Amino acid sequence: MDEDQSLKICMRDVNPHIVCSLCAGYFIDATTITECLHTYCKSCIVKYLQSSKCCPQCSVKVHETQPLFHLRADRTMQDIVFKLVPGLFENEEKRRAEFYKSRGDLNPKKDKEATTQGENASGPRLSSIINKPQGYKYRYDEQICLCLERFSTQTVQHYGKRFQLQNLEKKFIRCSIRVLIAHIKAMLHKKLNIPTTLEFDVSCEEEDLADEMSLKQIYLMNWYEKETPMLLYYRFQEGNT
Repeated sequence: MDEDQSLKICMRDVNPHIVCSLCAGYFIDATTITECLHTYCKSCIVKYLQSSKCCPQCSVKVHETQPLFHLRADRTMQDIVFKLVPGLFENEEKRRAEFYKSRGDLNPKKDKEATTQGENASGPRLSSIINKPQGYKYRYDEQICLCLERFSTQTVQHYGKRFQLQNLEKKFIRCSIRVLIAHIKAMLHKKLNIPTTLEFDVSCEEEDLADEMSLKQIYLMNWYEKETPMLLYYRFQEGNT
């Protein structure tokens, strides 16, 4: 085959490998049984094992008394599914956001205490310095490692004051995959002591990123086959005066 010739694969050939046999939908929170390596949606297999101790596909006994101990999150498979199926990740994020919004903050006191303990132990959490949507529980999400680098040395005049773009004191960050670029920009304003009227651009692989994009989307589109941390660059937005 010519090296320059692209290989096209039909989704119908891939579907049997990325569809849950219990719900007949694409994997969401893909979870694999360690005993036989068959994969299902997490909610599907957890519900199934409440009434059965065997794998739905091969009938191998998972465990006599604690079948859930033999389930493992398959993040690689989930990343592949989100990469192959257009719009699936966005629809799932929207569904979860609507769920959290409908439930609200179930226990704000407990959430506040946990955040305070986390700050005392290892410094402030990212979730404590961004404007997160009501009800989101970022600390329980899948995490991603970032490196935030200054794109270039910039000095701008803004409302009679001069601002020079600085490097972050701590440029390596570990945070939720659901964090948005808008949250990253809010953190940059706070950490660099830059007024919010002076706007930032954040880019990955020379592509400027929209505020509503999540780190998961950026990872799948630009960093999927690369090692972490994922590298993001920040700079003052052109046109700031």
